[in-house]
Amino acid sequence: MTINQIQDRIVEDFNQFDDWMDKYALLIELGNGMEPIDDQYKVPQNIIEGCQSRVWLHADMADGVIHFKGESDAILVKGIVALLLEVFSGRTPDEILQTELYFVDKIGLKEHLSPTRSNGLLAMIKQIKLYALAFKARNS
Repeated sequence: MTINQIQDRIVEDFNQFDDWMDKYALLIELGNGMEPIDDQYKVPQNIIEGCQSRVWLHADMADGVIHFKGESDAILVKGIVALLLEVFSGRTPDEILQTELYFVDKIGLKEHLSPTRSNGLLAMIKQIKLYALAFKARNS
């Protein structure tokens, strides 16, 4: 599945609901379904700065693709992490860097997050792109 196909499926999943309480419930469900990050990755250098809650994001590259692991101590944010990992994990650095991340706007997520959570979302996306830049530079 391409990144855009995954984004389209996410939009479809969220568009099934009109009420934002149901959409929040879906986010929480996605977060609860995530595999917990190993404690070895819960280190200061993996914490995303700018998030209201604590978010850890770790990346490894194997066979030309980046694999992300992430977690948050806030249930709603954990769901946001799950969505970002679903879109970006298992992709090449170029795919990540060239992706227009449109699902966030299409599901109305930014408007329904507090300003600090919205900043945290942007910080997570920025960190994912920075990992992609670093892996691309290292493998050039």
